[in-house]
Amino acid sequence: MDVLYFAWVRERIGLPREKVETNAATVAELVAELSAREDRYAVAFSDLSALRVAVDQELTDFDAPLAGVREVAFFPPMTGG
Repeated sequence: MDVLYFAWVRERIGLPREKVETNAATVAELVAELSAREDRYAVAFSDLSALRVAVDQELTDFDAPLAGVREVAFFPPMTGG
């Protein structure tokens, strides 16, 4: 699946996107797998309350299932003004 990173998440990880092979059943499991890769991922995902996630371009929660998913995106909460 494609994993996309936006704003400071992209800056901390150092990539805008990557292809990931995973057996994770949920977004939370995917985050755990990514965090275990390298410190830069662990830092980016250290506070999930500061992150939002979209699965196939729909906002969802970290307990969302990944079966059949093509894209997961991580980004900070949007602010308006």
